[in-house]
Amino acid sequence: MPTTGTFVPEDVAVTASGLVVVSDLIHGAVCALQYTSREPQGRWVTVGTFLSPRGLTVDAFGHFLVTDYLPGTVHSFMLGPTLEPLAPTSILGLEGPCWVGPGPDGGLAVSEEFGDVQLFGSAHQPLGSLGTLTGHSFGHPAGVCADSQGSIIVADEQKHQVTLFPRVGPPICLQLEGLQRPLGMACAPQGQLVVADAGDNCIKVYQYLGEMA
Repeated sequence: MPTTGTFVPEDVAVTASGLVVVSDLIHGAVCALQYTSREPQGRWVTVGTFLSPRGLTVDAFGHFLVTDYLPGTVHSFMLGPTLEPLAPTSILGLEGPCWVGPGPDGGLAVSEEFGDVQLFGSAHQPLGSLGTLTGHSFGHPAGVCADSQGSIIVADEQKHQVTLFPRVGPPICLQLEGLQRPLGMACAPQGQLVVADAGDNCIKVYQYLGEMA
């Protein structure tokens, strides 16, 4: 894979077909790794420009979701055969959206800097915030993801913890050994949680479902 070269990666997402897409906050762009017969090693091409793109993910329908921090927006779009953006839509009115992740039932969850985590349904309709719905108090919510059971998991950079929000019942603070400053997260198969820890610059993998049995 070629180096990023002229852009600074902020977040990364990979589609089911293996397409790698990266957000670049510094240059206000989202770039995809394109392979051609002339460049079999691949080259980075810009597939979208935004004011301040940060978080990036792919939802259950194959749409790319990008948080745009300064205007308080989440952009949604698909990519065509030649990587042209298709069917763009936006969710407005957020306060400092940083990270975005797939939510249960085809929806999405968006963390707001020093605020809350907003939930949206599959049609991007607002469903409320985790803080309001559960009474949980966040410090600085960061990475978000949803597991196979429909629970939403949120990293809190300020509180140095990760909290699981089940469909039914109160939030559960996961006891993850060695966690320092959790940022990005992803749910992996077999109940594993992958966490990007900015405290010691490590990627950590936890088997979290066992402690809830």
